[in-house]
Amino acid sequence: MTAATTTAVRVPVDVLTARRRGLDPRTKIVLLVLVSGLVMAPGGLRFVLPGILLAVGLAVWDRAWRRLATLLVMVGAMWLIGWGLPLLWPNIVTATLSLLGVYGIRFVTAIGVGMHVVATTSPTQLSAGLRAWHVPRAIAVTLAVMLRFFPVVAIEARAVLDAMRLRGLTGIGGFLRHPLRSIERFTVPMIAASLRAGEDLSASAILRGLGSHRVPTAMIPPRFGIADLLLVLAVAALAAASLLLPSPLG
Repeated sequence: MTAATTTAVRVPVDVLTARRRGLDPRTKIVLLVLVSGLVMAPGGLRFVLPGILLAVGLAVWDRAWRRLATLLVMVGAMWLIGWGLPLLWPNIVTATLSLLGVYGIRFVTAIGVGMHVVATTSPTQLSAGLRAWHVPRAIAVTLAVMLRFFPVVAIEARAVLDAMRLRGLTGIGGFLRHPLRSIERFTVPMIAASLRAGEDLSASAILRGLGSHRVPTAMIPPRFGIADLLLVLAVAALAAASLLLPSPLG
C-alpha cells in the first residue's frame, strides 16, 4: 500500500465527528441525488441558487473553510463567464462562452453538495447505509471503493504536480512552452498511480471484509436523527422558495 493511500485512509472522516453531528449517510445520498437531478433537469436553473446556498451551509456547518472558498471561487467564475462577461462585453465569443458558464454552474452546484458527501462519509458508513437499504453487495462495494479512490487520486495528482513544478512544467507558461511534455509528464504517472491505487484499495477492501458473504456489524449503525430532520426542512424551504420566488439567474 502506498504512502498516499495510507494518508488518504485518514482523510475523509473523523468517526467521532460524524457521530457528534449525526447526519445519516442515507440522507446525504438522497440529498446529492435530489440536488443533482433538480439542477440538471430542464428548467433546473431556478434550483441552482438554493443548491449553492445548501452547499455553502453544509461547508460552514462542517467548518470546511477551504472547501467553502473553493466553492465560492468556482461559483463566481461560472457566474462571471455565464452572466457577467456577456453584459460587460457583448459579442459572439462571450455569448458562446456564456453557455459554458450557464451549464457549468449547474455542475458546480452538484459538485458542492458532492464534496460534502465525500468529505464527511467514510466507506464504512456508506456500506452500512447501503446495507440498510438492501442495496446489492456488488453495487455497495463498488461505491465504497470509489469513495476512497477519488481522494487517493487527488493526493497522487498533487504529488505529480509538485514533481512537474520542479521541472518548470506547471502553470500557463510551462504548458505553453512544453505542451506535449506537460501532458505526457502528468498523464502517464497519473495512469500508473491510479492503477496502483485501485489495486491497493481493492486489497484493503478484501482485508476489511467487504467481499465477505457474512453481514458485517457496523460500529455506528445508521440512524436518522434531528440533524437529518433539520436538513430535510431546510431543503424543503429552499425548494419552496425557488418555486414561489423569481429566480435571479433567469
